[in-house]
Amino acid sequence: MQPVIKELLILQERDQKLLSIARDLEKIPRDEAQANGLLSGDQALLAKAVDALRQCEVATKKIELDIGTRRNTITRLRQQQFETRKNEEYTALGNEVKRYEKEIDQLETEELELMEQADGHRAKVKEAEAQLARSQALVNEDLKDLKTKKEQLLARREELSGERGQLAASIDPEVLPLYERLMKSKNGTAVVQAANGMCSGCHMKLVPTTLVKVLAATELTQCENCGRMLYPE
Repeated sequence: MQPVIKELLILQERDQKLLSIARDLEKIPRDEAQANGLLSGDQALLAKAVDALRQCEVATKKIELDIGTRRNTITRLRQQQFETRKNEEYTALGNEVKRYEKEIDQLETEELELMEQADGHRAKVKEAEAQLARSQALVNEDLKDLKTKKEQLLARREELSGERGQLAASIDPEVLPLYERLMKSKNGTAVVQAANGMCSGCHMKLVPTTLVKVLAATELTQCENCGRMLYPE
């Protein structure tokens, strides 16, 4: 095997590790988003429970105001009864008082029903909050692990980049550009073995003259199909 091929294989091994790290780093934001997305369902349930409770409380408050208004009206009507000297007017005012008292009874019944519903909504809110807290704890743990993973990957990338720079500096400057072009165009594999008469990069059969050159190892030989640099079994 040619010395330059040996050097390129070592460089390629570093570059492939760097590519793997780059892919892993690219995945981290998606994994973080996916982890946070696990909370969306629990957040929606909590929001729904809170909204239902709020609507119930608003309805209860409205009934309380309606009851208060009717009680004020009853007080005013009774004052008018006290002041009137006409029997018909007195009776009419009394009937109005009875009507408002009946409405108050109905409103108080509705108010009790709403208060019972509010208790149920509060229980659902509490349950939803607990579920969200459990999910948040799991997500926080996942995010912590992803942060640690990112820090480790960045440290490893820096280490490999330093090694890669030293290795690349020792490669023949006429060969290095070809290698780097192939790494970009051939999905991170620029140097491959010629095995069983085929290029192990594109898996196409090599012509005999190419095989002879590879075995002779006297010059840099490329696959006539994919252009990858070849070395013998």
